[in-house]
Amino acid sequence: MTKRKKRIGILTAGGDCPGLNAAIRGVGKTAIVEYGMEVIGFRAGYSGLINNDYIELKEAQLSGILTLGGTILGTSREKPYKLVGEKGEPNAKPDHIIHNYENLGLDALICIGGNGTMKTANMLSKEGLNIIGIPKTIDNDVWGTDVTFGFDSAVFIATEAIDRLHTTANSHQRVMIIEVMGHNAGWLALYAGMSGGGDIILMPELPHNIRSVCKKIEKRYEDNKAYSIVVVAEGIEHPKTGSAASYLSDAITTYTGIETRETVLGYIQRGGSPTPADRILATRYGFFAAECIAKECFGTMVAVRDTRLEAVPLDEVGGKTRLVEPTDPMIEIARKMGVSFGDEYL
Repeated sequence: MTKRKKRIGILTAGGDCPGLNAAIRGVGKTAIVEYGMEVIGFRAGYSGLINNDYIELKEAQLSGILTLGGTILGTSREKPYKLVGEKGEPNAKPDHIIHNYENLGLDALICIGGNGTMKTANMLSKEGLNIIGIPKTIDNDVWGTDVTFGFDSAVFIATEAIDRLHTTANSHQRVMIIEVMGHNAGWLALYAGMSGGGDIILMPELPHNIRSVCKKIEKRYEDNKAYSIVVVAEGIEHPKTGSAASYLSDAITTYTGIETRETVLGYIQRGGSPTPADRILATRYGFFAAECIAKECFGTMVAVRDTRLEAVPLDEVGGKTRLVEPTDPMIEIARKMGVSFGDEYL
C-alpha cells in the first residue's frame, strides 16, 4: 500500500520584505525534494486561506525566485480573529480557515510573517491546526528569535542612504535627519545609525529630550564639526501632526538656527532584492520549517538563538514584541564612541 504524501500549505502575511521568496523556496524545495510532500501556496496571506485561493507549487516554480524581492504569493494584513460590528462580535473567518484547511487535506500550514502573523498562527494552532511559523520583518522585533530575515536588507538600504547624506551634509554644513521604519522597536535605527556613522540616534525605547538633541548638535559645531547626522525611528514620541523627521527638523531649526533638512525613507526600505545574509537566513528558516513538519513539531516558530536553529512554542511568541533594551551592548558601544541618544543633559 502506497503511503499518502503529506500535503502542506504556505502563506506570507503582513508587510512585504526582502527574503520572502527565499523562505518560500527553502520550504518548498526541502518539502518536495527531501520529503516528497505536496505544497500549495495561499495567495494574499490569510485572505487566501479564508477564500480558498491557492496555487499548487511545484519544484520548477520555485526556481529563479531566490533573489526576487516581494513575494510570489502576495500578502495582506488580513486579521482573521479581528472582532466585527459595533458590539465587537466574532466573525466567521476562522471557521472558513478551518474548513478549507481540512477540505484541502492539509497536514500542516506554514505562516511567514511578523508579530501579527505569529499571533494569528498561535490562535490557529489552538484551534487544532498543525502550524509552523517563520519570522520575518525589517523591524527585527519578533519575540523568540535573535534575528528576522528582512532586517539585514533594510539595514543595508538605510545605511546606503545615510552614506549619501554625509556628503551633502558636509558640503552645506547642515544637520541631516533621516527617518527609518520602526513603530515600537528601534533595531533598524540603531543598526543603520551605527553602520552609517550617525551622530544622534533616536529610538522609541529611549525617551529623548529635544533640548539635549539640540545641545549635542551645538556642541559639535563648537568643536568645529561641520555637520551632524540624525537617524530617527518613525515611532519616537512626537506631535502626530507630521513625521518624526519633520518634527525634529522644525525643532532643531527653531532652537539652534542651524540649517536642517529631513529625508524619510519610507517603503524603499522594504523593497528590492534581499542581501546575501537574508537569502541565507530565509533559506535556513524555510528548510528548518519543513524539517519541523516532517518531525511533527507543530505549534512552533522557527528561530535562531545563538546562531542555532530552534523551534520555539508559538505560545511564547504570539502577542509579544522584541524591543531594544536600554542596556543593549550596541547602545553601550555607541555611547562610548560619542553617539547621542537624546537622553543626555549636556
